[in-house]
Amino acid sequence: MTPLFGDWYKAPLSKGYQDVANTKSALKRIRQSEAARARNASIRSTVRTAVKKFRAAAASAEPGEAQELLRLATRAIDRAATKGVYKGRAASRKISRLAKSVSAAAAAK
Repeated sequence: MTPLFGDWYKAPLSKGYQDVANTKSALKRIRQSEAARARNASIRSTVRTAVKKFRAAAASAEPGEAQELLRLATRAIDRAATKGVYKGRAASRKISRLAKSVSAAAAAK
């Protein structure tokens, strides 16, 4: 695997490269950031799945199911914001747009 930034930069351990770090604290920081990256990716994936399920239900004209899935998607986004995966305003914006899409679909009927 070729490094993205040339030979002078070595990517983190999970990518299969050696460390650039040469102090204990820097090595620990690499381990911590790797764990956080994996955790954040998992949470982000959960949010995307919840939003995808909601959008499918909203498109299929199932108002009751869409409302329930909106609640679950909102909960997943709020939890991601609490964990620091999304910033507060970004999470609020995502939730607002999902709720607006439900309102628009209900008004169209």
